[in-house]
Amino acid sequence: MLTAEQVQFYRDNGYIVLRGLLSPTEVATLQRVTDGFIERSRKIAATDEVFDLEDGHSAERPRLRRIKLPDKQDPAYAATAHHPGILAALRQLIGPAIRFDSMKLNMKPGDGGEAVEWHQDWAFYPHTNDDLCAVGIMMDDMTPENGPLLVVPGSHKGPILDHHQDGVFVGAVTDPAGEAAFAKAVPLLGKPGDVSIHHARILHASAINRSDRHRRLLLLQMRAADAWPLIQHPVSYQEYDALMLTGEPSVAARLADVPVRLPLPRAVDRRASIFDKQKPLKKSYFGRASGQGMAAMTDT
Repeated sequence: MLTAEQVQFYRDNGYIVLRGLLSPTEVATLQRVTDGFIERSRKIAATDEVFDLEDGHSAERPRLRRIKLPDKQDPAYAATAHHPGILAALRQLIGPAIRFDSMKLNMKPGDGGEAVEWHQDWAFYPHTNDDLCAVGIMMDDMTPENGPLLVVPGSHKGPILDHHQDGVFVGAVTDPAGEAAFAKAVPLLGKPGDVSIHHARILHASAINRSDRHRRLLLLQMRAADAWPLIQHPVSYQEYDALMLTGEPSVAARLADVPVRLPLPRAVDRRASIFDKQKPLKKSYFGRASGQGMAAMTDT
């Protein structure tokens, strides 16, 4: 149960970190399963339906940056969407009826680990209202050195910045107005078992991993049941209803006065990872090759 102060902090800032929400046993299970996927990735030479690989990946030095749709790959991941502590927090933050959206496991291997440029999740999938959030389950220590999630407090109340370049959607903020906001970012640090929740409209990013240790973050996208997508509609109503986690589904969409920019036209297929969506970006805030611009953000 969140306190009134915690709920208000989320309302004001657009994020919250909950300490020790997962037990050591629950975390150990996720770590063990993930270690198994890292071992399996040694046999993979190119990105496929399960593994999203960094450049330089090899059997001797696996460089796995994402496990795609982990809830489809192992029941240990799928179970996290039904975690009672997570659902209890979400009921207080976005409402009693909650629908699962998607899941991904973002990984940053030591001594590298690709950066994720500044963006707002809302730019990828606008809905009829903005009671949407991402739940981040920390599977490793999140330190200033290993590329933790960075968020700009209060930016969920502001505009949706332009994520387009040369007229196409590239999945990263290209609006120069964003740079003043980035300087206000704070890192979401924590221990294995801690959980972050951030609003779909908040500006966020992560730098490369400058440590020699893994940084693994399981991300669950959640939405209020009365938040209906403006694009990328479900294949069928029955399948969409099957994503309900708590509360009752409804065909009544709640309309809110929220800013919307459509992620169209796309530079790459909509199913591509954010790493591929951001690849055409001409101006990298973090300096993909050199790590330039990174230190100031991770030392916040």
